[in-house]
Amino acid sequence: MQDCTFAVAPAIVGLDVGDSVTHTCTLDADRRVLERARFKTTPGHLREMFGGQAPLKIVLEAGSQSAWMCAELRELGHQVQVADPRKVALIAKSNRKTDQRDSEVLARLGMGAPELIGEVHHRSLADQADVAMLRARDLCVRMRTKSVQHVRGTLKVFGVRMRSCSAESFDRLVREVIPEALQPALEGVLSMLAGLSRQIRDYDRQLAQIARERKPEAVRLQQVHGVGPITSLAFVLTMADPSRFRRSRTVGSWVGLAPKVRSSGDRDPELSITKTGDGYLRRLLVQSAQYMLGPFGQDSDLRRFGLRLAARGGKGAKRGAVVAVARKLAVLLHRLWVTDQPYDPVRQAKRLEGAAKN
Repeated sequence: MQDCTFAVAPAIVGLDVGDSVTHTCTLDADRRVLERARFKTTPGHLREMFGGQAPLKIVLEAGSQSAWMCAELRELGHQVQVADPRKVALIAKSNRKTDQRDSEVLARLGMGAPELIGEVHHRSLADQADVAMLRARDLCVRMRTKSVQHVRGTLKVFGVRMRSCSAESFDRLVREVIPEALQPALEGVLSMLAGLSRQIRDYDRQLAQIARERKPEAVRLQQVHGVGPITSLAFVLTMADPSRFRRSRTVGSWVGLAPKVRSSGDRDPELSITKTGDGYLRRLLVQSAQYMLGPFGQDSDLRRFGLRLAARGGKGAKRGAVVAVARKLAVLLHRLWVTDQPYDPVRQAKRLEGAAKN
């Protein structure tokens, strides 16, 4: 994880960022409140508030506007720590919550125990724009899926069952079976489906171009069968800097695929995964794992591992196997990225066979 150590600054400022107004609290080296202020949450007012000042340490929570604020403040020469809001909530939970108190709590935590509130890594604004395209494509895919389900459900009421087909060809094939009475109701939905499919194809072309021209590491990660252009690019853009992780094994926890731990005394219950980190990337990794364990998955160490887990049977064995493979896949992708080595899908199996012969 990233180091939360900062050089000593003459003052520390906590920012409680709101959609319209941001509240500030400034503490001196003796933790006394020097100033409380507020400004409109815009780039211009931010520069007006902090421009031309001696370097400050500034602490704010991660949120929808923390990325651009962090970039602006660092450009002005300040040290910035973007705190994990989940950790701040656990430490600073109070029945007397105000924006002024929140900004002061952030400043005090940043001065006294910065390691307890963690630090969120923000992508560059260029990478953020590429992520926005990935998310826009995902929105179109989910809208298309919902529309297909709506048409299928409507046809079923009229006794018509549409055969299985790809989402891309659905709007064309379904027109052959729609009763005349339903055509006025479904024509608009089918036109929207065709438009969504065209937009998804356009996004796919643009994202493939981004990977080829600016993110060649994403292309390398596609050596792993089951990891396509979308998953590999999302992995690279979400992580941004692989050197943030000293060990590849920690990547599974970072993406929220590691189980929770609540061990106490003699009890160590088996719990669900933490689901921390980026939910979109986690979903893509799980989908890749499902494909690897499915009928079209190729032989690999990951597939053999997952099938062994699924064969144990019991409640949720298959689901647990998918999650375990997704976690190992995240670790593998990071390892391939940092080492730049060619991928051998059965590397571990070959090593075990060699050891057995010796």
